[in-house]
Amino acid sequence: MTTTQTPIRPEMTMEEILAIAPSAQRALFQRYHVGGCSSCAFQPTDTLAQVCKDHNILDVGEVVRTIEIAQEMDTNLQVEPVDVKGWLDAKEDFSFIDVRSPEEIAAARIPAAEALDFNDPAKYMGLPKDRRIVFHCQSGLRSLDVAAYFKGHGFTNVYSLRGGIEAWAEQVDRAVLRR
Repeated sequence: MTTTQTPIRPEMTMEEILAIAPSAQRALFQRYHVGGCSSCAFQPTDTLAQVCKDHNILDVGEVVRTIEIAQEMDTNLQVEPVDVKGWLDAKEDFSFIDVRSPEEIAAARIPAAEALDFNDPAKYMGLPKDRRIVFHCQSGLRSLDVAAYFKGHGFTNVYSLRGGIEAWAEQVDRAVLRR
């Protein structure tokens, strides 16, 4: 079962597909090496069928299933801001990590979140694989990539804050983006 509301069809443009399944970009690159660099790029106006043809992918149905599975996995990696707030209020033990740049963090931040230490990535990879880790960014897209990366490296309890700091400001603490 897929979590996308609109079924993905071969005649849809990549722009339409990415609007309903943002994980498609990462999934296509990981599985087929499509869309990640200039030599394998596609245009937003290309249909999925055309992208498959251009990259000699014969089974378009398999590509659709790959996108749907990736979107479902991404959905499962996301956690609502109110849930994270509840964990914080209950003083549950987990890591809450802001993956934005220092400049972005200086402009607005969630006080309970620690800034990602870009100079020492090993300190995160050394954490227990079952440690609950919540990543966040501005809108939830970059942190979703980070959470997927950690999931791919064997971490079993990683999440991306759905909607990022923007959703946090809207649902939990309106003052966050006004600092």
